[in-house]
Amino acid sequence: MATGKVRYWAAAKEAAGVAEEAYDAATLGELMTKITENRAELARVMQRCSFLVDGSPVGKRHHDQVILGDGATVEVLPPFAGG
Repeated sequence: MATGKVRYWAAAKEAAGVAEEAYDAATLGELMTKITENRAELARVMQRCSFLVDGSPVGKRHHDQVILGDGATVEVLPPFAGG
């Protein structure tokens, strides 16, 4: 299990109610399950988001296959203007 921080941008930040928070998860899929629990609006927004893990795009990889290293930073990026 890795610990790190997740940063929310734009609509994801508004839906989460915070700019960033700590996490404890082994994969991006596990992290997404944990951070959206009891947060319906964040879960809805996250369906449209792209993700960076320590600055590297996750792309189309299945989130359960994206391993999070200890101290990793996950950026949650909703579509921005024009995207």
